[in-house]
Amino acid sequence: MVALSLATLSATAAQAATDTQQSAMASAPAPAPVSELIDAVSIPYEQFKLDNGLTVLVHTDRSAPVVAVSVWYGVGSKHEPKGKTGFAHLFEHLMFNGSEHSPGDFFEPLQQVGATDFNGTTWFDRTNYFETVPSAALDTALFLESDRMGYLLGAVTQEKLDNQIGVVQNEKRQGDNQPYGLVEYEQLENLYPVGHPYHHSTIGSMKDLSGATLDDVKNWFTDHYGPNNAILVLAGDIDLATAKQKVTKWFGAIPAGPKVAAVSAPVPTLPAPLTKTIYDKVATPRVYRMWAVPGLDNPDYIPLAMGATVLGGLASSRLDNALVRQQKIAVSVSASADIFAQAGQFVIFADAKPGVSEEELGKALDAEIAKFVAEGPTADELQRASTVYAAGQIRGLDSLGGFNGKAPTLAQGLLYNGDPKHYKAELETAAATTPAKVKAVTAKYLSRPAFQLTVTPGERKEGGEDRGGWGAATLAAMTGAVAGEKGAPARHPAYYMAPGSEAGVTFATAADRAKVPEIGTIKPLKFPKIERAKLANGMEVYFARRDSVPTVSVKIDFDAGYAADPRDKLGLQSLMLRTMNEGTTDLDSQELAIAKERLGASLSGYASLDETSFGLDALVPNFAASLDLMSDYIRHPAFDNDALERARTQQLTRIKNEMNNPGAIAQRALFPTLFGSHPYGIAPSGTGDADVVAKLTKADLEQFHNTWLRPDRAKVFVVGDTTLAEVTKLLEASFGDWKNPTGPAPKKDFSATIPAQQSRVILIDRPSSPQSVIYAGRVLPHKGSDDLIVLESANEVFGGSFLSRINMNLRETKGWSYGVRSSIVEPDDRTTFTIYAPVQADKTGESIVELRKDLDAYTTGGKGVTQEELVRLVNGNVRELPGRFATAGGVLNGMVNIIENKRPDNYYETLGAKYTALTADQLDKAALADLKGNDLVFVVVGDAKVVEPQLKQVGLPVEVRKADSE
Repeated sequence: MVALSLATLSATAAQAATDTQQSAMASAPAPAPVSELIDAVSIPYEQFKLDNGLTVLVHTDRSAPVVAVSVWYGVGSKHEPKGKTGFAHLFEHLMFNGSEHSPGDFFEPLQQVGATDFNGTTWFDRTNYFETVPSAALDTALFLESDRMGYLLGAVTQEKLDNQIGVVQNEKRQGDNQPYGLVEYEQLENLYPVGHPYHHSTIGSMKDLSGATLDDVKNWFTDHYGPNNAILVLAGDIDLATAKQKVTKWFGAIPAGPKVAAVSAPVPTLPAPLTKTIYDKVATPRVYRMWAVPGLDNPDYIPLAMGATVLGGLASSRLDNALVRQQKIAVSVSASADIFAQAGQFVIFADAKPGVSEEELGKALDAEIAKFVAEGPTADELQRASTVYAAGQIRGLDSLGGFNGKAPTLAQGLLYNGDPKHYKAELETAAATTPAKVKAVTAKYLSRPAFQLTVTPGERKEGGEDRGGWGAATLAAMTGAVAGEKGAPARHPAYYMAPGSEAGVTFATAADRAKVPEIGTIKPLKFPKIERAKLANGMEVYFARRDSVPTVSVKIDFDAGYAADPRDKLGLQSLMLRTMNEGTTDLDSQELAIAKERLGASLSGYASLDETSFGLDALVPNFAASLDLMSDYIRHPAFDNDALERARTQQLTRIKNEMNNPGAIAQRALFPTLFGSHPYGIAPSGTGDADVVAKLTKADLEQFHNTWLRPDRAKVFVVGDTTLAEVTKLLEASFGDWKNPTGPAPKKDFSATIPAQQSRVILIDRPSSPQSVIYAGRVLPHKGSDDLIVLESANEVFGGSFLSRINMNLRETKGWSYGVRSSIVEPDDRTTFTIYAPVQADKTGESIVELRKDLDAYTTGGKGVTQEELVRLVNGNVRELPGRFATAGGVLNGMVNIIENKRPDNYYETLGAKYTALTADQLDKAALADLKGNDLVFVVVGDAKVVEPQLKQVGLPVEVRKADSE
């Protein structure tokens, strides 16, 4: 790649950028060249292939004693024929329900070995399974992955199939039940013709899911899950020789499957503009513009992605500047190129400011799109876009596995583009892309007819129950048949190509699968050394070195939080933080956004109940300049009137959105009920009350900022590729002259009496909800800084993990929910026990009965912690410790917990012994003392006409409220 010099870029930008951009460039520190950032992005790997076709990639990284295992299959929802939508995703669920040599739920052995980041996902083009395990447990992970690849079908039963159909259907309901939950159906069904591989959603249709048979499942497995259709990546504490030996042992004897039929997915063009309006429970109208665009198999996707970033992906984007800041007709805007293997969607939307009509917003949006198509981006805009992109890639490489780490990055490159190093080529191509290229490509696709969708506040005219399938149209030209559907069309000849056959190829000797492999010796956790310093103004600094990627993460905590909001000004701090993001005394909103983007820095303010925090993720070459920007951001907010009114409108819109979201509605009702006038008796989001937010003034924001954000209430936490000496020097330069205001620091008042409760049900009517959200809680007598390991462990058995009692009951046994959980919420002053259970509407009453029954059985019914549960809990918590701190984010969170809760520096290194010493009797006593009580309040958000009759069986008093009531 030939990189433009900074001088060349600056000269070009000076000619083309707006006056605002020029001002920001002049005042911002010079960033490192994009080429320097890209040079830092590297994932060395080695590759081999088994005789049965399994391709294996190995990346060695000895920074932590863990290995990320990532298995990618080249099968997704685009391979599903008519009548079988949702099968790829359904099968992903079944792959966790046990195999022939490990017949129980896969989460059991994975939790036993201390796996972290373990999950599976399905999308249009692929299905993947991943886990990060201690190095000593690699054989266990490979045994499990190979067993479900080669030895699954004997373990799949009708009972398991029926259960997972119910789980997936509740996952679909849960998504449909959210605001904008029907938009994806509209997008796919209108952009792609019936029968096109991307026409239907990955979740599929209720009808097709209900019709799945065991024969369907077996055929799907046989046709798609051979090793020759898979990529295995091992990243971490592993080398090539060891990988070859272990992978050959566990995978080598699995026969190759048939070659999966190639799918053709041409990018369609609408014959004419298509306009549609739907109604939903949303705060304000949202106007969409959408086009189908090429996928990863077409080089046009990179200019499209860069164009979308400039148009509406950056905080300084064209649409933000025009519609939100200047014309002030939109609350928020977005543009993205959602790129898949063979196609994608270019999606733009804008949320109307209250009082602005959909027509006015739509015209303004179209005008800005047309302007961008005609002009294209500037060189400076593209430089910022590529810097932000490169910075995101660098941060992602701090993780070995999971959703975005090194292992999935290598796998995606090979699967979609035939090259594990494609991430590097993509970065270089993006950085070298010219404004003329972006202009030409975006004009090519965005000049075509658009699908114009408007989502308007109102009652839905239809739900999602019948959506997600191929569509109602009859395809007379289609041929073939679906098993069990005589004469039904299965594949459209325009989209499916004849497969070859590789079935039966295998050479290795089968491994002994009589039992799950024993785990070797787990290397003990070595938590990084915490170093300390203090600035001249008294700010305390805590540092841990981590040099796996060239980044530095900074978190500055102030002892404030939402609990510091005056009771008559709830939402004040949230508004202050939102307004702080709109500029400083030296940089307006646009200039501040540009400054962050040019540095590749992620900088924001946020809060919890007890802390007001500011986070910075910086690149090492730009760390000093990023820290200066952070100081300006925290110390010198402008709070100008335009910024305040923009932030106010956004916060009021968010409050309205919360009142349309079933989970947020439940939280807004539960916590004020439990805590009353105590500072924790507020909406946990901290957004406050609309009437109050509407009246807050600039003086209110300034007073709160000056009162609570001061050096003597701050702690600075830093993790990254630097030293304490360098950090201290830079902090002194950026924060050292910050003086404390006169007078003592303020203190929060937690003296309010927490009201006594009696168990009851508060039903909040949300008509036409396909699911009910159950949120229950009780206040506990503990503080968040107390040693709560025993209580947390007792909760883990009841509802704190996937294998917990309530999740296995309502999800895995009954199939009434996509997942339920319970938690111990641990703010400073008082902790809370909560239960969260989204369930299908017609099972709401029975679900509450089951939750109460499980709690009674656990606490007073003689069904205390079993030896199996105790062993699993201890093993999982002890063995996962190295994986918990394998990233900078993990180390940062651990260090914050140690310091804020006044724990010893070796706290996490002592946890293993504490877990090992736990007894079932300890957990039973904690459960009885804190989980059981006659004051557990249930909030249910659902369709009252469906739910209220069911609540008679619960045996608790019922209070019915409207959805807009707090």
